[in-house]
Amino acid sequence: MAIQIRMIRPEDAASFLQLCHQLDQETRFMLLEPGERTQTVEQQRRQLEELQANQAIFVAVDGDRLIGYVSATGAHFRRIRHKAYLVAGILQAYTGQGIGTRLFQAVEAWARQRGLHRLELTVMTHNAAGIALYTKQGFVIEGTARHSCIVDGHYVDEYYMAKLLDEANERT
Repeated sequence: MAIQIRMIRPEDAASFLQLCHQLDQETRFMLLEPGERTQTVEQQRRQLEELQANQAIFVAVDGDRLIGYVSATGAHFRRIRHKAYLVAGILQAYTGQGIGTRLFQAVEAWARQRGLHRLELTVMTHNAAGIALYTKQGFVIEGTARHSCIVDGHYVDEYYMAKLLDEANERT
């Protein structure tokens, strides 16, 4: 069966939580450490039911299993309503198969449909695979946040990366 990319649904709550727990375990590039995620399935379901118009989560599905996602969170305030912050995660067994590209294409289409102008994210500076994916999708490094995270007892820097969706209409 082919990997499907689609919007998340409230009934995906348990599978999504399981995906996030597995990502917390198998990679040091996600924000939360193993065991730090305390949300229940019911809390996750409510959160998915309450997604706002400026929020989206796209999931990659293999059969009945969620194997990756990208989330977009936009702002409500007028001065920053034109942008969304992205978070992505793909299970290691599924990396390098074009799934990240497809997830980012889906979220970009969603953003364009809503008239967003800027997508942004952060990535640990030693996450070569993540940086390669984001660069391939048109994101550029705008700066470095020094000692932004602590991973395994060591300070880690992060890049701020962004993509402007319609540079022809840039405002000053």
